[in-house]
Amino acid sequence: MSDKISVLISEDKVNQKIEEIAAQISKEYEGKSVHLICILKGSVFFSCELAKRITVPVTLDFMSVSSYGDDTKSSGVVKIIKDLDEPLEGKDVLIVEDIIDSGRTLSYLIEILKKRNPASMKLCTLLDKPERRVKKVDVDYTCFNIPDEFVVGYGLDYAQKYRNLPYIGVIEPEV
Repeated sequence: MSDKISVLISEDKVNQKIEEIAAQISKEYEGKSVHLICILKGSVFFSCELAKRITVPVTLDFMSVSSYGDDTKSSGVVKIIKDLDEPLEGKDVLIVEDIIDSGRTLSYLIEILKKRNPASMKLCTLLDKPERRVKKVDVDYTCFNIPDEFVVGYGLDYAQKYRNLPYIGVIEPEV
């Protein structure tokens, strides 16, 4: 395995930005609790770090959806692999995603979750690739806008590898 990975965003910068976003979320949800929906598998690292830094009460649930498989480009077909364990009715929901590019997955997911009657629903992402957007998605909290590169680390993978890197890196897969 000799994929070349170059650092795009350092571990320090990632941690600093998560601290800033958590402070903003804590301020906006003051006096309430926030129900985080961690989109597996990619956002688990980000969700955990974010939750640790939010100062209002936090509950957490997990959902797994896929539109990638083992490829580096979205297939456009969204599949729910694991649904939520708890109802959303009346909760202030914050969907936590690792990366938003085409917007297909999140657009589909948001429509499904809105039908479950949460009190409010917002979206938080570690990374955003707005130039790749094909479906409109309103992102409330974004840590970093990035160029159209295939990235790994901090939960993001290439064929299930590199999720555990403590930084965001650009990968050039071995051909």
